[in-house]
Amino acid sequence: MALLSTLIDTFNDGIIAPEWGNSYGGALETGGRARLPCVAGQYSGYQTAKDWTLAGSSAYVQLPLAAAVSGATVEAQTVFNIIQATAGTTIAININTVANTIRFENNVGYTDGSAVSLTYSAATHAWLRIRESGGTLFWDTSTDGSSWTNRRSITTPAWVTSSVNAVAAEMYSYRNNGSSNYAEFDNFNTAASSVAVYLMSASLTADSTQTAALTPSKVLGAALDASGSLDASATQAAVLGASLTAQSRLSAQTDAAVRDDLTTHIGEPHSGWTVTGPWI
Repeated sequence: MALLSTLIDTFNDGIIAPEWGNSYGGALETGGRARLPCVAGQYSGYQTAKDWTLAGSSAYVQLPLAAAVSGATVEAQTVFNIIQATAGTTIAININTVANTIRFENNVGYTDGSAVSLTYSAATHAWLRIRESGGTLFWDTSTDGSSWTNRRSITTPAWVTSSVNAVAAEMYSYRNNGSSNYAEFDNFNTAASSVAVYLMSASLTADSTQTAALTPSKVLGAALDASGSLDASATQAAVLGASLTAQSRLSAQTDAAVRDDLTTHIGEPHSGWTVTGPWI
């Protein structure tokens, strides 16, 4: 079908995708995760058909929750598995919370006498990866799904390179006894839950010019994730001071009578007047 690295699932739609068509034991998709019931004496798993290829490829997954001990006396297992046609021949990362171990296994007949075993840490081993490259098989873990630490590597088993379109990815849980609980996996071959990408557009003109007045500013600082937001209140501008001068002109005109429109009437003099010629 395709390289295992092309199988991607965020488990966010609440429906087991058709690629996991061989799932079993009450497996379900809920809360944005693949949930596997861990019930005494019962296996539960997400599993693809055996039509994928690991050679030259990889598969990784987040493990938010491993099945807790809850009274189990031998094993409460949470397992990330690559399987093929021969039963018991698998490549696995096996977490057993009863023993508090994480094992990196190359199983034949369900066992691996050379498995690498470490103390399990939910934080240190939060992401699990199995990959093949250039004739070497690798088991890796990560705290964040970005920076990886190699835990084991071996020469690639022959069946990995010969099993083109013939392997399956599997995640399962199992306990020998104790109270039922569950394991949860998330983000198969993707870090979608923690990374958001936003595409925006802008129209630019090669020879355009933008001018702006000088504006004093202060960067206050903000910590935002990819999908966060920053709200700002309206900006208030204050005039700190101003000194203005203005010149004004006041013009005034005396209200003197205009004397160029007087009419002089000349007539016969009356008594009491002192006159001179031409009336003398």
